[in-house]
Amino acid sequence: MASYFVSSTAQYSSSTQTLIGAFDDDVILSDGKPGETTFELNEALAHPQTDVQYKGKVVIDGIEYPVFQTGFGNGVYLIASYKPLAEMNFPASLTLPLADTSSFTVCFAAGTGIATPNGERAVETLAIGDGILTADGRCVEVIWIGRQIVQKIFAGDRMMPVRIRAGALGEGLPHSDLTVTADHALILDGLAINAGALVNGSSIDWVPLAELPERVTYYHIETEGHDVILANGAAAETYVDYVGRQAFENYAEYVALYGERRLITEAPWPRISSPRFLPPALKARLGIGTAA
Repeated sequence: MASYFVSSTAQYSSSTQTLIGAFDDDVILSDGKPGETTFELNEALAHPQTDVQYKGKVVIDGIEYPVFQTGFGNGVYLIASYKPLAEMNFPASLTLPLADTSSFTVCFAAGTGIATPNGERAVETLAIGDGILTADGRCVEVIWIGRQIVQKIFAGDRMMPVRIRAGALGEGLPHSDLTVTADHALILDGLAINAGALVNGSSIDWVPLAELPERVTYYHIETEGHDVILANGAAAETYVDYVGRQAFENYAEYVALYGERRLITEAPWPRISSPRFLPPALKARLGIGTAA
């Protein structure tokens, strides 16, 4: 389903179009439709406090944010952000009607659900020092979260992420659609397998660039070691020096915290980056190489 984790909200008057107030928030907006990844114009969404309807999007500091109307009709307008209030620069007024009423893609904004001792949390809401759960039940500390921002206009097909549909890995996993970069490994049968090597053309497939927003933010969690955590219930690796940290836009933050380089010893799982190296039994189980 299309869902969007809201960390801060700004309210605007529908009559004066001016800012009423802004506050930190902690809600998830969802359309409740399995398989959907977009909010559409005038679509009603589930909100824990009030009925809201998607009305379009605005750009703040180069990033798109969805806009909703409460109670419909003459209700208050809301700009919802995945960032905390301290990191936002909400405008003093909102021009209505909105100039951009196109659909809002939330596949990445909602974030992958990461298992923590207190339940799943969207990856964007995690912070350095938070505890997350490993696949074997340990609680490990988040050392850093790398953010990589990709602009679709400059991205070729090599930047297409991989969507793993709910249940595609067997035993009901992942419990909901999981979208990762092609070189991010999932742990299956004792193997670290890059997601791009798991594509079967149906339940595991490439996400077309046309479905992505103009800017996509990828998040990569770093812990003390090379761990296995749970992403939407599926076993996935934490950061290892497979891709340089310089690829992340907040690399300066890392350097300020830890210096130029902190080496992580890669776990002993064999890494597979091409489907031709997959065990035949695993290929058969996942339907790899059988799609028409």
